[in-house]
Amino acid sequence: MPTWLQQLEAHWQQPQARTRLLDWLLRPLAAVYGAASARQRAQYMHGKRARTRLPVPTVVVGNVVAGGAGKTPVVIALTQGMQRRGLQVGVISRGYGRQGTGCMHVTHSSSAQQAGDEPLMIAQATQAPVFVASTRAEAALALLQAFPQTELVICDDGLQHWALERDCEVCVFPPWGIGNGRLIPAGPLREPWPRAVDVIVQSLNEGEATASIPMPAPAAPCWHLSRQLAPVLHNGLGEQRAFDALLQHPGPIVALAGIAKPQAFFAMLAQRGLRLSQTLALPDHHAFTSLPVELRDANADTLIVCTEKDAVKLWRLLPQAWAVGLEVSWQENWTDQVLSLARAHFHARS
Repeated sequence: MPTWLQQLEAHWQQPQARTRLLDWLLRPLAAVYGAASARQRAQYMHGKRARTRLPVPTVVVGNVVAGGAGKTPVVIALTQGMQRRGLQVGVISRGYGRQGTGCMHVTHSSSAQQAGDEPLMIAQATQAPVFVASTRAEAALALLQAFPQTELVICDDGLQHWALERDCEVCVFPPWGIGNGRLIPAGPLREPWPRAVDVIVQSLNEGEATASIPMPAPAAPCWHLSRQLAPVLHNGLGEQRAFDALLQHPGPIVALAGIAKPQAFFAMLAQRGLRLSQTLALPDHHAFTSLPVELRDANADTLIVCTEKDAVKLWRLLPQAWAVGLEVSWQENWTDQVLSLARAHFHARS
């Protein structure tokens, strides 16, 4: 049976949901949320609350849609693209769901519990300096102090974090667009859309249908980033295995995912021909303080696959689990456009 959250998310993704009873009940809460968000933004925009301006161009990668837009692959792709151009790039984040407190430099060997799963993924994938803190401004200032050669800061999430000034806003959308177009909790939007941003990116999963996105005026350039399962898996024991080899596995195969949209991951596995004996959909940023009950009694021939985001936490308990990564493809010149916009806006405000 779907949970109340799954039912709510299903409601969000139905464009005709405006006439339904649930929508009618949630509208007042959405109005309160919208008013509070607008008031907070106005306080920053009108100088009533302090904002931090960094001495280098700052790119914010975020979304207006709650949950599962695919920001982390975009941050990784953008960071790697900037590195290929010879730039010294640093990444900042709040490290959502982490148990650690204070400011932290996230390295390849950091703990996901202390750093957060997504910052650790970014650090491992890019080798760029990644800093997390309770505020993004604190993380950015610590990053620049530790790595003064940094030429560009990329902020993972934070489109609605007005305390940090930005030179380029990259707004990421999931394949299903903006759903019913209403604000939380009546819909998936964190703020009204459309609004002015610099670049729009829509994440596309292999074989998944996409929805159109209403464009702001003036229109922002829109790019598509395609995601497909990586051909090689790896586990916490340092082993690698071809994905196609899983298709011949004679025993049970269990897939688990503690991400915003676990069903999308399961669908991608099935589309590649993997016969799943069981799927475990866990909450986003699931901590894995203990093994799920379904895995404790797994037979020796049971093969367990998970996302890379889950693997950085699960391997502490189950190093033999196989992580299925995502490969992304995009038009390379979108990185040039982001860099050009960030530099131009930075010099305009300097």
